[in-house]
Amino acid sequence: MEQSKVVAITGASSGIGEATARRLAADGHRVFLGARRTERLAALTAEIAAAGGGAAYQRLDVTDAADVRSFVAAARARYGRLDVLVNNAGVMPLSPLEALLTHEWDRMIDVNLRGVLYGIAAALPVMRAQGGGHVVNVASVGAYEVSPTAAVYCATKFAVRAVSEGLRQESAGDIRVTLVSPGVTESELADSISNPVARKAMESYRAVALPASTIADAIAYALSQPPEVDVNEIVVRPAASAQ
Repeated sequence: MEQSKVVAITGASSGIGEATARRLAADGHRVFLGARRTERLAALTAEIAAAGGGAAYQRLDVTDAADVRSFVAAARARYGRLDVLVNNAGVMPLSPLEALLTHEWDRMIDVNLRGVLYGIAAALPVMRAQGGGHVVNVASVGAYEVSPTAAVYCATKFAVRAVSEGLRQESAGDIRVTLVSPGVTESELADSISNPVARKAMESYRAVALPASTIADAIAYALSQPPEVDVNEIVVRPAASAQ
């Protein structure tokens, strides 16, 4: 088996984050889980521990830079190092721009983009000091294409793609960087859509969806590569969907 790594995961209380925690713990990695819903984190941590895995958690709001620093510091204090940060937390309250839901635009920018930047800012000094690490940013196929009602959401994911590529270029040799971009995946993302037009469109769009475990498998693949291999971008879509 590959060497056990310490992996911090944001947005770990459901969806891709939860599935990634289960998969990586089953692979023998020690996972440190962050999200706002601590009751879910506690249950997931207990389940992983009962199966013989290593897991711990801390409440995390990725829109708070100090909170993200505390999360990374706690992971390091718990396990002695931080090998991988999975920036997974995200929201997707889609709406047409003309709906002018500026508070939802702000929320997407704060969680989807600033949350990733805060994660990098917290983890990078730790990884540099220990001589290496791996940052995995979860984006979306929305990082490559734009669709109606998704302009701001896609803008945040395009930005995460750009940040990931910039970090890769600046970190060649010690920090590996992977961008994982899921197509339609089973998650709670669509639950945040308040606009009726966007919600109705998403119902048909999500008719064919991947299980979250599929994205967890992609992340596990990137982590499993030898140190000299950096898997930069993975796009995963349902085979039965053209989207």
